[in-house]
Amino acid sequence: MTKNRPLRALITGATGFVGSRLAQRLVRQDWEVHVIVRPTSKLEQLDSIKDRIKIYEHDGSTEHLENIVAAAKPEIVFHLASLFLAQHHAKDIVPLIQSNVQFGTQLVEAMVKNGVYRLVNTGTSWQHHENQDYSPVCLYAATKQAFEALLQFYLETTALKVVTLKLFDTYGPDDPRPKLFRLLKATAEQQEPLAMSPGEQLIDLVYIDDVIEAYLVAAERLQAGLVYAHESYIVSSGQPISLKELVRTYEQVIGKELPIQWGGRPYRPREVMVPWNKGDKLPGWEPRVALSEGIKRMEK
Repeated sequence: MTKNRPLRALITGATGFVGSRLAQRLVRQDWEVHVIVRPTSKLEQLDSIKDRIKIYEHDGSTEHLENIVAAAKPEIVFHLASLFLAQHHAKDIVPLIQSNVQFGTQLVEAMVKNGVYRLVNTGTSWQHHENQDYSPVCLYAATKQAFEALLQFYLETTALKVVTLKLFDTYGPDDPRPKLFRLLKATAEQQEPLAMSPGEQLIDLVYIDDVIEAYLVAAERLQAGLVYAHESYIVSSGQPISLKELVRTYEQVIGKELPIQWGGRPYRPREVMVPWNKGDKLPGWEPRVALSEGIKRMEK
């Protein structure tokens, strides 16, 4: 924090699970928080802090983004907005590119036009299928890589500095996303048989508080002048667990067996059987919440 005023952050994707928790954490730490939303965005995830943040509705144009960045005057931009689809259909191509490539490029253009040069970007471990330097699991992952390629132009022609955090699976209390733990919770309550894959794939789960800490550490690196171009780090538990073992751990925590039909459905095309493990660790960051503890916190 400076002597005269709080640090200012501009967040995209603040209406999502991770982005809203980042906004909440920054507000608690007395940052001045500005967020960009679409006119159609649902703001429920921001209800607890909406009177303490500035919300801008973006009309889709680069010029409007330039005006938003000029008004916010952020020291740091946290870019979390994206459209995630594990598998796409033809109708999804345009929305994927608009959300994950076009909007991000417009954002960076608006930043550099306003002399804002510190960006924490969000990538995905799915850019690295079968531990490759680059092999997209799905089109979503390919769009994430495409945006990083576009960033290179700004890195070479402006003072832009970027830290990309590549996320694995994230989880935590009150997660509205239709992800695994919501499915397991519903199965535990209803006791209806649940068809799942054979369950041998490894999953790398990071608790939401640890994920948010990674964003703060990345911001500190940028603020301290430790980033000279584009740095990329994994936000990983370092302890991937098989789906079967994950369900067993969940059962142990809640004290109830689940009626899982293992092998009741096939693996997805390009299923990630072993998560990417060749990325660099973010200096100064370690995951602290163990899986069993994280599940307990969700079940309170």
